[in-house]
Amino acid sequence: MFRRSKVTEGTGTGQGPAAENEVGIRKKSRVPGVMITQFIETLPEGKSHPDFTRKPIALTIQEGKFAFFKAIVTGDPKPTVAWSRNNGDVSDTSKYQSKYDANSNEHTFEMPNVTPAQADTYKCFATNEFGQAMVTVVLNVIEVGYKKNKPQQNATEPVNGGFKNVLRKSKVRPKSEQTEKKEGELDPKFWEMLLSADKKDYEKICAEYGVTDFRWMLKKLNEMKKEREEEQAEFVKNISNLRHIRVNADGSASFEIDMDLIEQSSSIYLYKDGEMIPYTKELGDTMKHSLRRVGRKYIFSMRDLMPEDGGFYQLDVENVNIFSTDFKIPMVDFLVKIQEVKAMEREDAVFECVLSVPLAKISWFGKNLPLEQGDKYDIEVSEDKLIHRLVVKDCMVVDKGIYSACAGIKSCNAWLVVEADKDADQGKKSVRKTTKAGGSGIDLQKVAQEQHEKLEKKKEELQEQIKAAKETEPPPEPPKPRIGNPAVVTPARPAVKAVRRSGNEKPADAPSHKAVVEAGGSEMSELAPAVANEPVITCGLSDMYCLRGKSAELKVIMNMDCDGTWFKDGEPLNSSPVISISKDSTYQTLTFQNCQNEDSGVYRFVSGDQSTQGKVIIGDVPEFDPDDLQKFSKPLTVRVGQNATFKMPFAPQEALIVNWSKNGTEVKDGGGVKIVKEPNHSRLLFKDCLRADAGEIKIQLKTPFGTAEATSQLFVLDRPGPPEGPVETVETTSSVIAIEWKPPKDDGGSPVTNYVLERQQTGQSLWTQLGRVSGDKTSFRDRNVTHGKKYSYRIYAENSEGLGDSLETADSIMAGIMILSGPPGAPKVVCASKTCITLMWSPPEDDRGVPVIGYQLEKRKKDTNQWISLNAVNEPIEDVNYAVKDITEGAEYEFRVLAINESGAGDPSPPSAMVCAKNPNMRPYFKDPEDFIVVRAGNSARVKILYEAEPPPEITWLKDDEQLPDWIKVVNSEGMSQLVIPSSKRSDSAIYTIIAKNSVGQASFDVEVRVTDEPKSPGPVELEQTVHGRVLITWAPSPDQELDDRLYYAVAQRDSNTRVWKTIADRLFTNTYTVSNILPGLEYHFRIFAKNDMGLSDPSQSPTWGVNRNRVPITHKGSNSTLISFERPPSILVPLKVHAPPKGYQVYMTCAVRGFPTPTVSWFLNDQCISSNSNYYITNSFGVCCLYILRVRPKDSGEYKVVAVNSFGQAECSTKLIVRE
Repeated sequence: MFRRSKVTEGTGTGQGPAAENEVGIRKKSRVPGVMITQFIETLPEGKSHPDFTRKPIALTIQEGKFAFFKAIVTGDPKPTVAWSRNNGDVSDTSKYQSKYDANSNEHTFEMPNVTPAQADTYKCFATNEFGQAMVTVVLNVIEVGYKKNKPQQNATEPVNGGFKNVLRKSKVRPKSEQTEKKEGELDPKFWEMLLSADKKDYEKICAEYGVTDFRWMLKKLNEMKKEREEEQAEFVKNISNLRHIRVNADGSASFEIDMDLIEQSSSIYLYKDGEMIPYTKELGDTMKHSLRRVGRKYIFSMRDLMPEDGGFYQLDVENVNIFSTDFKIPMVDFLVKIQEVKAMEREDAVFECVLSVPLAKISWFGKNLPLEQGDKYDIEVSEDKLIHRLVVKDCMVVDKGIYSACAGIKSCNAWLVVEADKDADQGKKSVRKTTKAGGSGIDLQKVAQEQHEKLEKKKEELQEQIKAAKETEPPPEPPKPRIGNPAVVTPARPAVKAVRRSGNEKPADAPSHKAVVEAGGSEMSELAPAVANEPVITCGLSDMYCLRGKSAELKVIMNMDCDGTWFKDGEPLNSSPVISISKDSTYQTLTFQNCQNEDSGVYRFVSGDQSTQGKVIIGDVPEFDPDDLQKFSKPLTVRVGQNATFKMPFAPQEALIVNWSKNGTEVKDGGGVKIVKEPNHSRLLFKDCLRADAGEIKIQLKTPFGTAEATSQLFVLDRPGPPEGPVETVETTSSVIAIEWKPPKDDGGSPVTNYVLERQQTGQSLWTQLGRVSGDKTSFRDRNVTHGKKYSYRIYAENSEGLGDSLETADSIMAGIMILSGPPGAPKVVCASKTCITLMWSPPEDDRGVPVIGYQLEKRKKDTNQWISLNAVNEPIEDVNYAVKDITEGAEYEFRVLAINESGAGDPSPPSAMVCAKNPNMRPYFKDPEDFIVVRAGNSARVKILYEAEPPPEITWLKDDEQLPDWIKVVNSEGMSQLVIPSSKRSDSAIYTIIAKNSVGQASFDVEVRVTDEPKSPGPVELEQTVHGRVLITWAPSPDQELDDRLYYAVAQRDSNTRVWKTIADRLFTNTYTVSNILPGLEYHFRIFAKNDMGLSDPSQSPTWGVNRNRVPITHKGSNSTLISFERPPSILVPLKVHAPPKGYQVYMTCAVRGFPTPTVSWFLNDQCISSNSNYYITNSFGVCCLYILRVRPKDSGEYKVVAVNSFGQAECSTKLIVRE
């Protein structure tokens, strides 16, 4: 790492390429770091001196890359821009290029293929006639293979070396430059690791580097932290969320840090083992190291991991270390990789792997996310730390995906496939299963044991090599005396071997008379060679744990025979009945006869200038109370889904470690397991127990003085599993079926009491219970069977908890021997057409004693060898005839038939004769044609005629026995011919004849087409009385009478009493009509209508007939009469309502209409008149208009409208009908 020197600007006022001899006024810029010199005191109006709106940014770049600076300047007049450097010339255009972009107003200074020699401080000058603006920028170039301690040519250092060389802050040096450490000297990595570590990791780091003086360490660490924070505050506002390096699921490694830089342009450097390494900020770049920034989070990643990527990584901002992390890559591989797991919903899935070397923990990932121990996942490790296991509990469909295990830089992955439980009730959550899916499929314990033996063998071989090497080395020279306490003290070892005890049992392997430190009760001091004839301690003291009431000894070995003094807690010691001090040549020994609490303390031995000390701690092996032990040892029985709790009291003790295990595997807190540890007791809780939770439960109390264990059993009761299959058929006759099975693997924790059997006959859906079999029997004889029929069986195991899952026979079992029917007679063709072939056959002559229940029909197409079944065996044809519709027109087929009995389909019959799927030759005939069609003039007319004929006939149309005009079109298709008149006229009315002719014969049919329109009104109406009580009505004919021979007339009458029009005559083909029953004293009015197939014409009104018809009008003197008129336009009194009936229901629509004269009411559906449509029943009674639909259909949906019209106007109302499906 290098530090950028603080630079005093070397350019004075007026210096620069454009102003060498001018003296000006210093001005302040809005952009920090810009120096402005104004040449005159007062600027002219509208003019300005140069300034930077965007200044160049400092750049650190790897050599060989493209380097550039960008700047934007302002000023009036427009300034000129020039570039220079402190220690060199920029006139070489092959190395330096100045450019200007008029669109963006950017000035660019480019250096392609930058070299380390170009690292310097560069200056940018902007000059016009009123002043000059100048800014400096630093370019740092990283050499390929650049070493962290290699001095970089400082961009700000003068040529004559007037400034000091840049100093490197970090103490971590590359391996090639590391010198041999002196005695007691700590590795600089130790302090760098502590500065970036959490407090919980301090003990682990100290143990790794052999530091035991924690007070001294913490004091010095606090001083270093304070100094480091002051340095960091110069460049960084805040640092948080430091995450040390770790391997990700995708095979990369990364570490993260959240920090806020004071200057976003500050340079960030990355080092590995003291060497600077290049990195990229571009996504998708092929460089190994990369930096990605997300907000205030900086993520440094490393891809394509290799063993040599392990090392000590440091992150620096400018010249200050921010973060350090140690990447250790264990040399490990997977002997057994995790395998794909297929699990049912709500079942547990297990992934297992075996490592080549023991590891306490590996990383598990699910769908690229790290997994931790908890309610959803169980992470287990074997005692030898070779077998690692991930349990995905209570699998759901969303859990499927890729899961991976990472150990070091090695990884393996596999799919988890979760299948939905089809047996679960729809809409209900299925019951959690007690089974586990997956695993490696091989004996992992065997593989791990073999690997453990290999590792132990290698370890022994290595120890023998070390021992042999030591024996061949010359004896070391005596060490020199050392003054003062060493900074690093070897960590203490336990004083006695671990003692395993249960209850009040005495330790079997405890020493009977002495408890000594392992490896001789002391450790060899790594001291410098001693000067001859001076006493030196060659084997000093260490901390020791002693059992109360046992003997123990402290021993010190000198390099020569000399005297010394023992101290306890600073007080000198002498021999006593409790403590014995002895010397044997170079061995100095302090012996405890019977260790008691008062013997605990710090013991020190001093000989001359040499001294060594160690701590003695007295204690007992942990014990359980006999009553509590007896109570705990009783087995605990629970049912599936219940909670199981174990509690064990014990005496409080320092440094006590409590561990729970099940079947030899340590139980961890999380998921369905809850562990509570208190000073005087511990509890283990299994929530919602499963069958897999059953086993041996053990609690272990461990202290430096030994261990104590207590054991209990957990039994989890559940329904038994399914019996073991497959179901074997022992015997099958016409009256008996005997079957056998095996007991279930899992009896649910209690013995099987019964087996329940059910039976289903093939072809039926009902399962019938046959009975129960005692739990000690695994066979059953079914005597209630019918010969030739097939049966399936289901077997359930039952215990005290209920019925378990069933075991079902794979295939149905037939009672007796299969007897198939003989062949029926060959099928005969009854009739054939292009869509259907009807066959008939005779039953088999020999049914072989078993009744025939039906037939199976097969077909074979000509020029093929495959017979295709037209019906399944379980769907037999009951009759001896069948109409085959699954055929292709024009293809030739032959057929055969098989008789079906209880045993299945028998022998096939001989095939039928080959038959072609086509219609037989026949004379043309027409199917239900219409002989009369009326069309409104102007509309298109379509005459559709359906026919049948074979072979297809030739179709001819004639109009009045003559050829059709050109505008009339004929459209022919298979089985239908259609005559189309696009826009009909009255002249198109005629008799149209269709003629169909083929080789068998011909047929013809006449259709009368009448093109007409609503008739015009008749002429004037005259009334004449022929005799008393009778009136002769005469009217002029309608103009359409000559054009329409089907036109006729109708007469309506209204008198002064009723004022209601009623039809008194209809279908009159004359122009006169005599009305009878004309009463005196009443007025009569008559209307004449012309009618044809299209409807009614407007009426022709007659003159009034009746009272005072020939009376002379009377003149009223002095008074005026007023004429009262009842005539009014139509109006809607009660409108239509919206209807939404279901399909097939009836609908009744009503509305009320008023008007005089009585209005004519018409009904419309979607603007199409339906008044004359026979599908609707329409009535109008005294203004109440009704429409009735017997059964509504979807096509009846739409907008219905009622229109009332008279001579004074029109009224309408509408509604919607919605037919629901």
